[in-house]
Amino acid sequence: MHRSNEHDIARRQFVRRAGLAAASLGALPLRGLAAGNENLPFGNGARELVAYPQKRPLLRITTRPPHLETPFKVFAEGAITPNDAFFVRYHLANFPTRIDAQAYRLKVGGHVRQPLSLSLADLKALAEPAEVVAVNQCSGNSRAFSEPRVFGAQLANGSMGNARWVGVPLRAVLEKAGVMPGAKQVSFNGLDAPVLPATPDFVKALNIDLALSAEPLIAWSMNGTDIPFLNGYPIKLIVPGYFGTYWVKHLSDIEVLDHGFEGFFMSTAYRVPDNACLCVPAGTAPTATRPITSLPVRSFITSLADGARIAAGRAALLKGIAFDGGSGIKKVQVSEDGQQWRDAALGKDLGRYSFREWSLPFTPSKKGAVSLHVRATSMQGDAQPATASWNPGGYARNVVEVTRIVAV
Repeated sequence: MHRSNEHDIARRQFVRRAGLAAASLGALPLRGLAAGNENLPFGNGARELVAYPQKRPLLRITTRPPHLETPFKVFAEGAITPNDAFFVRYHLANFPTRIDAQAYRLKVGGHVRQPLSLSLADLKALAEPAEVVAVNQCSGNSRAFSEPRVFGAQLANGSMGNARWVGVPLRAVLEKAGVMPGAKQVSFNGLDAPVLPATPDFVKALNIDLALSAEPLIAWSMNGTDIPFLNGYPIKLIVPGYFGTYWVKHLSDIEVLDHGFEGFFMSTAYRVPDNACLCVPAGTAPTATRPITSLPVRSFITSLADGARIAAGRAALLKGIAFDGGSGIKKVQVSEDGQQWRDAALGKDLGRYSFREWSLPFTPSKKGAVSLHVRATSMQGDAQPATASWNPGGYARNVVEVTRIVAV
């Protein structure tokens, strides 16, 4: 991010002050309370269940910074993921553990006519609140199922969640600052910071046309209450339809740029092969890459887990969720053999960026093993592939999911 040394120093001082201030949420201990274990279905899949402040027991991936995954059974609770079950992902270990909401400021600068320093009250008064129900999914969600195995946190399917976000449109903030002609991108930084000078800061960027569109929000509310501390309190950038890497937590700095942003987490990290499938032959490196952006279409069965036993000849109701990057879900289908497909009934439409629940009556015709396949098709005609693609980051997995059960 192209800023003066004075701005960098002021930001670090603010982080330190915020860490010492009396916060509305109090101190956030850098530890959790162990509450059991869960074994995920891949190599080295043992995970400790740990309860952090404002969170029920979640699967701990790392401790410093906290990286917590939602147990998959949570998604059977409904289309909205409860705040206390929502996954947590940080990149930098130096993040605030106390924040004084009264002292908090959002700074807006760069290629603008009027730099801004907005309090939370200023931000909330800037425009009518906007609301969106949207899925936040980690780019590496389901990475642990990549074959061959890839580098990075070995995640199952729980690094995602769906919430109702309320805030002010990003474009209202940018319009207040006055975007000057020639703007190309907008960069976003939060209060988390590197521990070592050589570590790059976590800064993301959006193209100016997306930043000025109606969709991105600067949110302060998640499912009707303050955003949980570990999910970005007091404000968080919401980019509906885009992977969670762009959803910057503890948002503190926005800069409008008259050039393309070249920071590490855009130019080097979070990149995918530059082709339609975002894939390369397994074990190879791409010749060209681009930043990861929008969510591909996905669906899951949530009412049954692998290994579940159900009664043969007795009707059961399969349930699940589906989502994509914003065109909406056209249909969800289920198959017992991957060949013959039945259409499921779609549940309430909470918006094109939301989980869409689905259901389908199912009666096992005979005893024995059953493999239930589920696939979704988006409104723009994209369907989940039958076989998994591969890329070195284990990003954007969206293969048809298979749940193996036993009829008894």
